[in-house]
Parts: sequence; structure tokens; C-alpha cells
Amino acid sequence: MALKYTEEKLNSFDKETLIQLFLSQQEQLENIDHNLQLVLEQLADLKRHRFGRSSERHESDEQISFMEVDGKIVFFNESEAVAAEDDGAEPETVPRRKPKKKQGKREEDLDGLPVVVIEHSMTEEELAARFGEGGFKQLPDEVYRRYGFTPAKVEVEEHHVKVYAGKKTDEIVKAPHPESLLRGSLVSPSLEAAVMNAKYVNAVPLYRQEQEFERYGLHISRQNMANWTIQCADRYLAVLYDYLHEKMYGYHVLQADETPVLVNKDGRPAGSKSYMWVYRTGRMYTDRQIVLYEYQRTRNASHPREFLKDFSGICVTDGYQVYHTIENEREDLKIAGCWSHARRRFDEAVKALPKAKQKDSRAYLALT
Repeated sequence: MALKYTEEKLNSFDKETLIQLFLSQQEQLENIDHNLQLVLEQLADLKRHRFGRSSERHESDEQISFMEVDGKIVFFNESEAVAAEDDGAEPETVPRRKPKKKQGKREEDLDGLPVVVIEHSMTEEELAARFGEGGFKQLPDEVYRRYGFTPAKVEVEEHHVKVYAGKKTDEIVKAPHPESLLRGSLVSPSLEAAVMNAKYVNAVPLYRQEQEFERYGLHISRQNMANWTIQCADRYLAVLYDYLHEKMYGYHVLQADETPVLVNKDGRPAGSKSYMWVYRTGRMYTDRQIVLYEYQRTRNASHPREFLKDFSGICVTDGYQVYHTIENEREDLKIAGCWSHARRRFDEAVKALPKAKQKDSRAYLALT
């Protein structure tokens, strides 16, 4: 708590004490002013991100998002808004030199794409009318290249499986054919792959996919898509999940964290707090990244204890205590990466020192 000086106390101080007091107060005011400037800069930056003009360039070429331009949310004229996007600088009066176009870029962009040759020619009659009979010769073709795009098409795969029976035996044989993805269902691997890609890669909700399929004349309800996705995940992706989970045990460093999520239907009242636990391989394994999510209703230690039961190595986490609880139970698991953990280890080391040195150690920690 700051000391308060009365006029009577200040009059009782000598000149040297007053000078030291003034210098001390001046230094404190300078620190307060410096910290205040930092706070104001951070506040201005937060306001600019929240309310300011969104004119930053996209960090990734693949990032597509609606944006705010001049205080208006842009939906339908996104192309015009992005094309007119600037960095807020004053218009330049000196014309800028056009950057030199990279040689061979078009060929590089087209490399690897299938080419469909479309010929455009004139009939013999048209040529004779223009040049006279036999009065022309053919020169090398002019070649123009354009991107061609074929929208998604829907068709019915009707599999006719040949069935054979022996004349002298009761044996019946069917011709080899692919198994159904889900027995008795109309879904095919290509259709379910499209639903999953739209939902989990492109973030298209099922009800919008339902509307898109309607435009193609395909009547698929969102309930059907949800059931297909859940059953295929349980039947096929669960096998891949277990395989990747086992592969994780071969790494030396993992990262783990958990975050709260709200779930509407899991046997509890709507809005109940649950947790999504995420485990991933360390950043040094750039060519073999594994990221696994695990949904759990609670945040207790039993979940990471079960997930990491066969892992030996270092797990980088935050300061949540359950990780350290598991670490204390095992000798082959080390938890690293958080200040609270380091402080806990420091306190344990200080307790082992003589009491005379414990105070000095904690004072050193406070200064650093």
C-alpha cells in the first residue's frame, strides 16, 4: 500500500530526504507512464482487430472468408471486395513499375492436369467458297488453353452380379464384386467421402449439403447423412484411429491439451460441459504428424491415464494438475513445458535445503 505524507511530515524532512523522495516518485511515475502506454497500445490494437477495417492480406491462399469492409459485412460481393482490398496507404502519384512476370508459370500451373484436345475447323465447302477450289493451304494450328471444370454429377451405380449354379451340384457362386459400404443402404464410398469432405474439411453443414443435393435432383436428408457418417466412422475410421493411437507410442515427444465443449445430446441435459482432449506428435516430426481427438464427459485424470498408458517419453502440457498426477505414478513418463510444473519442482528442491537457505532461494526466484 502506498505511503501518504502530510504537510507536517514533509516539513519535518531535511533537504536530502526530500530530494531522494522526489527522485523516487519521479521514477515511479515514469514506470507508470511506460506501462500505461503499453496498455493503451494493446487496447488500440484490440479495437482495431475488433472494429477496424479488415484490410489485412490473407495469410494463406487457401483461406476464404467473409469479411468486413468499411464497416459492412460482405457476403455477395466478396470478389469485388477482395480485389479492391488495399493496405490503407495513401494513393501513390508515381506510377509503380509492373512486376516482371515469372517465365514458365503458366506451364507450371498446367503441368500434370489432363488435356482434352478440342479441334475447331472449317468444312471443305466453306474453304472453297472463301479461297476457291484448291486455293488454300493449312498452316500450324493456333493453340489456346483454358481451364475446364465439370461440376459434380450424380448417377446411379447399378451393380449386376452374375450368379452361377452347378448342374450336378447345389453349389451357387456369385461373381466377385465390391462389398457394400453399409449393407442395405444407397450410400457409396464416393458419396460418403464427399459428405465427409464437405462437412469436416470445407465446414459445410449437413442442412446445406441437403440443399445442394436437392439442386442436383438427389433427395438425401441430413438425418441419412448423419447416420451414414456415424456408422462409417465407427466401422472404418475407428480402425485407423486405433492404428494411429498405437503408432503414437513409438514417438519420444507428445503434446496434450484439453478444452471444454458443449454437447446437446450425450445423455445429459443440453448445454452440459464436456471436454475434447487432443494429443499430437511433437513439432520436430514434420513428415509424420499424428493428431488424435478424444471426447470425454469429464476432465479427470482417468482419461489421459488410459490414453497414455503405453507411452514412454516426454509429454508437453499446460499446468493442469492431472498430468503431474499421472507423472508421479510412473517412472517412464515426464511432463514438461509449463511454468507451474517448474515452480512445483523448484519448491520441492527448496524444501530439501536447510531452512537458512530456503528464504534466500525463494527471494532469488522472486527477483528472476
